[in-house]
Amino acid sequence: MALIRLVAALIGWFFGFFLGASLLEVSQVTPVSNQVLVVFLLAAACAILGWLGAPYVTVVPARIVAGWIRETSADNLVGGAFGAGVGLILGLFLAFPLSFLPGNLGRFAPIIGAALLGMGGAAAGTIKRTELGALARDIRYGKRDRVGEERALLDTSVIIDGRVADIVKSGFIRGTLVVPRFILGELQHFADASDASKRERGRRGLEILQKMQKEATVRIELLDVDPAGTGADGQLVTLARQMGVPIMTNDYGLNRVAELQGITVLNVNDLAKAVRPVVLPSDELSVRVIQEGKEPGQGVAYLEDGTMVVVENGARYQGTEITVTVMRVLQTVGGRMI
Repeated sequence: MALIRLVAALIGWFFGFFLGASLLEVSQVTPVSNQVLVVFLLAAACAILGWLGAPYVTVVPARIVAGWIRETSADNLVGGAFGAGVGLILGLFLAFPLSFLPGNLGRFAPIIGAALLGMGGAAAGTIKRTELGALARDIRYGKRDRVGEERALLDTSVIIDGRVADIVKSGFIRGTLVVPRFILGELQHFADASDASKRERGRRGLEILQKMQKEATVRIELLDVDPAGTGADGQLVTLARQMGVPIMTNDYGLNRVAELQGITVLNVNDLAKAVRPVVLPSDELSVRVIQEGKEPGQGVAYLEDGTMVVVENGARYQGTEITVTVMRVLQTVGGRMI
């Protein structure tokens, strides 16, 4: 702030000095000492005005503009700037023929025309920001090969999980599944880890990708980009926002972060819950009791989707497949229990 005031004061001093000198040329101030005094007082007055007024012509407007920028979305800013640029370029081309208009009209018409085209372009760019963003994404990441083809980004967790390969094979997912290089690098890091569990998960993920590449229903696209972001999850969210495509994941944290930023999330766990079979009281199920329950005499079994089945008086059937009748279905925080 002090530097801005000092610069403004110096500018005011020189402005006052030259203003005073110009006034003396048309005035009759004598003697010379009075002339020097007039110039000095005028320069000092302008310097003081510059010192006092500097914040109101620099800092205050800058804060207003900064606040407006913070409240305006990035899409609006980019769209408006692009539209204004196009409008000003058109105004530049029109300036030459407009300058041939007679009188003052030829002098001011190019300026007015450029200003109107710039403002009109900014308004059009803001209104059509969505279409401009889609066009930019098509240019940067490649236009879709077929009309209606969908794209989705794959997360490390959903690749390692493996169920996505079965969903692809069933034909429920079509289009292009995009695997960024940093996700592939994370899988490779797991596959080369010293920990046996991580190594197994990494190798499984790479095998799942190879399996999906052989499926005719989808296309696996390896995208060589390195977007900004903290860790693979942060980079994936940034890339999804830039490309305007959903993220397919099983990661709860990534799911919530992406949704908070307005990104569509395709969660395989949610899909599994949606398509699991409906079980009602009095239905009969065939289950294998694998262990004893918490209460005396209880047995515990599991359905194929992982739903726990508590079998009354079923402990004696441990290791045996039996037919049971559903008494009630409970929905808990951890999931469904029969």
